[in-house]
Amino acid sequence: MEDAFTLAETRRRDGAAELSKRELVITTSYHLLRERLRAAPKTWVVTGAAGFIGSNLLQDLLYLGQNVIGVDNFSTGHRGNIDEVLQGPIEQHAQFRMVEGDIRDLETCRRACAGADYVLHHAALGSVPWSMDDPLRTNAVNVDGFVNMLVAAKDAGVRRFVYASSSAVYGDTPAYPQIEETLGRPLSPYAASKSANETYALAFQMSYGLQTVGLRYFNVFGRRQDPAGAYAAVIPRWIAALLRGERCRIFGDGETTRDFCYIANIIQANILGATSDDDATGDTYNIACAESVTLNQLFGMMRDGLAQTDSSFASIVPQYDGFRPGDIRFSCASIEKARTKLRYSPTHDVAQGLAEALDWYVEKARSWNTGAPQRRSVHPPTHSAQHSPMTQAAR
Repeated sequence: MEDAFTLAETRRRDGAAELSKRELVITTSYHLLRERLRAAPKTWVVTGAAGFIGSNLLQDLLYLGQNVIGVDNFSTGHRGNIDEVLQGPIEQHAQFRMVEGDIRDLETCRRACAGADYVLHHAALGSVPWSMDDPLRTNAVNVDGFVNMLVAAKDAGVRRFVYASSSAVYGDTPAYPQIEETLGRPLSPYAASKSANETYALAFQMSYGLQTVGLRYFNVFGRRQDPAGAYAAVIPRWIAALLRGERCRIFGDGETTRDFCYIANIIQANILGATSDDDATGDTYNIACAESVTLNQLFGMMRDGLAQTDSSFASIVPQYDGFRPGDIRFSCASIEKARTKLRYSPTHDVAQGLAEALDWYVEKARSWNTGAPQRRSVHPPTHSAQHSPMTQAAR
């Protein structure tokens, strides 16, 4: 099922201000790239468009006036994410078409890729614990679906195929920080599926000339990250727990480290990956901040952020449970390769990202938490009317 929209310009000034503020801290070369895209829009396919990362990519591309085809079966993504994007800051001439379907269906993939310049592939089952519980479904979506998208992109003559890989591919490597050329043994079916993606992407470039760029994400966080469900990521899950008055669960001793990467950095990496020089293709890149943060430190940042407006949070301590199977113990990325070949330059470290996203996390957590304590925001939420899709003729 497909719906076509020609989208109106900005309707939410708070969202526009946030995006404009983000552009104040980007490099000159990236700023010029964004201006070139505004001047000469391209057609982009974003798979997983209703998910956390996909919806943020969709928002930024529409803000830049691009033509976007979104793909999602809404099994883990949310229609509300699409609605929120379409109510937000959008350039006047941007266009959006939604393909509702499953990447395990090749015809869905072909329909999405027809006429596209770039593919940003983010449809996946993105959870280590989920993959441990259901390795067959993880493989079907993450590997079979991935190959379907490669085939569809190749046959459609897509210029560049950028895809989400993961730091999970490093497995039990002793290398620290993690560098792209040194991998360990995979510790979960999810990690194996992402390793398979990288192998297939390179094979399609070598065999068919389809240019590919893999982005190994390190613990992404930000707006529209789902705090609900058994497989929710740590930041939204902990904020939701704190607002319920519950103790946050830390698996292990809290000294496990992660390189948390704010969503603005991920958006930058995708646009750079799609438009970088040809010699950057056929390769994978760490996308992170090169900043090692322990879970104890992360908990402290979140607790202190909440305590700024409600001192009752200041005395909360976490609950420590046993280590979780499949988890990597220490994770920190080297991003020198991405800096050099993609000209990637992260704009937000974990503290800056949390400061920007915390109000959204709190508002989202309240919708899931009945009777949660209320945190007063310095940025009151804007209540927009329900988006009503209109065709160009209707305008």
